[in-house]
Amino acid sequence: MRATSEKIRANRANARASTGPKTAHGRTSSARNALRHALSLPVYSDKALSEEVEALAREIAGPDTDAEMQELARRVAEAQIDLRRVRDARHQLLSRALGNPYYEARGKVREKLAVLRHLLRDDAPDVPRAGLAKYLTTTPATILSQEVPRLSALDRYERRALSRRKFRIRAFDLARRPSRR
Repeated sequence: MRATSEKIRANRANARASTGPKTAHGRTSSARNALRHALSLPVYSDKALSEEVEALAREIAGPDTDAEMQELARRVAEAQIDLRRVRDARHQLLSRALGNPYYEARGKVREKLAVLRHLLRDDAPDVPRAGLAKYLTTTPATILSQEVPRLSALDRYERRALSRRKFRIRAFDLARRPSRR
């Protein structure tokens, strides 16, 4: 099936129209996408993490190993450090959200403000404080339900890191075995 010149022209016009964000705000927002938790950045982009990888690789490989085993150990260590980064990011997210007494669910802020404005009017009905406090406080279950999208993203990073670590450990173990002839 061959593309017609009309189809090619339409594809090129669509490509020109979809070149990313146009406004300054859109560009800065888009530029921050990968920096939200920095988990998509390679371990070697951070000097401190690079040093941790090298130290762990030396522990894994052991003394007196050849260059191939050191490289395989370095890959295992890199995957392990990535896994730790993901778990640390999850811990920080949950600690921040659950430890914040003023945590406000993003989707509920406008709704709560509207209720408060209504209750502050002169003709507002009397509402018992206990009922109002219950409505305005945020429970841990509510906090967790609000953080599901972020937690899901971290789960994807963790699954990827676990898979990489598993395959790298297998390759390391396979290389360490004496060959059977």
